[in-house]
Amino acid sequence: MAEAARAEPRKPSTLRKLAQRRLALFGLVLMVIFIGGALFAPWLAPHDPNEQFFDGLTIEGAPLAPGGQFWFGTDLLGRDLFSRLLYGARTSLIIGIVANGTALVIGTLIGVTAGYFRGPVGAVLMRFTDLMMAFPALLLAICLAAILQPSLWIVAMVIAFVNWVQTARVVFTQTSSLAERDFIAAEKTLGAGHGRILFRHILPHLLPTLIVWATLGISTTVLLEATLSFLGVGVQPPTASWGNIIFENQTYFQSAPWLVFIPGACILALALAFNLVGDALRDILDPTQQGRD
Repeated sequence: MAEAARAEPRKPSTLRKLAQRRLALFGLVLMVIFIGGALFAPWLAPHDPNEQFFDGLTIEGAPLAPGGQFWFGTDLLGRDLFSRLLYGARTSLIIGIVANGTALVIGTLIGVTAGYFRGPVGAVLMRFTDLMMAFPALLLAICLAAILQPSLWIVAMVIAFVNWVQTARVVFTQTSSLAERDFIAAEKTLGAGHGRILFRHILPHLLPTLIVWATLGISTTVLLEATLSFLGVGVQPPTASWGNIIFENQTYFQSAPWLVFIPGACILALALAFNLVGDALRDILDPTQQGRD
């Protein structure tokens, strides 16, 4: 028995499986670049993101093109675009992680409670979830952000409030299925309390799903934050955000297209990175997909 156990090949870790997938590896590299740029922005940024340079505009008052002192050029106020993009990555990732994490907690609590207890409690919680799903998420987020006078943390909470419903639906479905399994019935027969069943049996089975949603949800959150900032109800200037960088410089779309294309490319690349990793994690952690690689 011992020799057989030694001879059995060790299963590769999740990280190694991710590294074996080219698209997932590409997504991981992009994530490392953006997260590294956000964390080390004070040291990587060549200039203060809010400093308006006297020589940051042309004689006609137009933004400078990329090159020389300003690698990505300057914006309409003569500020270094590269520095603002680095600090904008901080804003996007902070909102993405905080908002998505909060939405994940809210959705998990509602989904697990409704799926496990069911009855009137589950019916009320899921009807409330259906009601929230009936509202267009973007329209609801715009209304809430406008009413609450947007700031970084207000925007994060607004996005969390409109994004928890999908998680609640998925968690409810899985919890309902788990609650009917024989091992849960056996635990109840042995006198196990609700807390033990939920924390020792239900939540560990939900963990792979939550990890996948935690990854995929960040890309959705980043896109929603950029949309709100572009519409003027997100993170407010002078705080750098990729969305408000595009909003501030949209009038220069034709004469200085880099002011729109570069932050737009950053938004798409970050969303793509988390989507690629999330899709790979879903395939790796889903038991129905194992053995197909």
